Amino acid sequence: MEFSPFIDVIGWANTDYGHNIKIDICGFTKKVNSSFNVTILTNLLIDEVNIENYDALAIPGGFEEYDFYKEAFDEKFLNLIREFDKNNKIIASVCVGSLPIGKSGVLKNRKATSYHLNNGQRQKQLADFGVNVINESIVVDKNIISSYCPETAPHVAFKLLEILTSTQEMQKIKSAMGF
Repeated sequence: MEFSPFIDVIGWANTDYGHNIKIDICGFTKKVNSSFNVTILTNLLIDEVNIENYDALAIPGGFEEYDFYKEAFDEKFLNLIREFDKNNKIIASVCVGSLPIGKSGVLKNRKATSYHLNNGQRQKQLADFGVNVINESIVVDKNIISSYCPETAPHVAFKLLEILTSTQEMQKIKSAMGF
């Protein structure tokens, strides 16, 4: 649910509206066993990412029980986040996808959000990284978009599309998708 809206929204933009926005699915391995044991095939390994070829990085959240934090907190991934931020490229995250952004240090003294339920445990964790946590569904601070639960995934994808295209284009595609 947190991964697929990026594919769907950008897919509509490309297929029906003529935008040429390329998506690569990146991971540490060619097959990623994601939450609920869903296998996702990647077309790019993290070591192969050249940030000059990308305008944005999208980070879905995940579950601790499915080893989300093992890779999300890996130094290679944290360095990738730092490089995207250093080059002022968009970083969009859903739910706990903001935690590696926080851990990377690029959100220090900036605004963001993370999963808000379960007594705010993940928002407290984000705050421990020096982030000014805002308990809102979507928070944008300069080039970083964060959100606080899986329900926000399509909204984050639309916000990313808006930044990559325009408000008018995003609204047209959003409407065509029934939102």
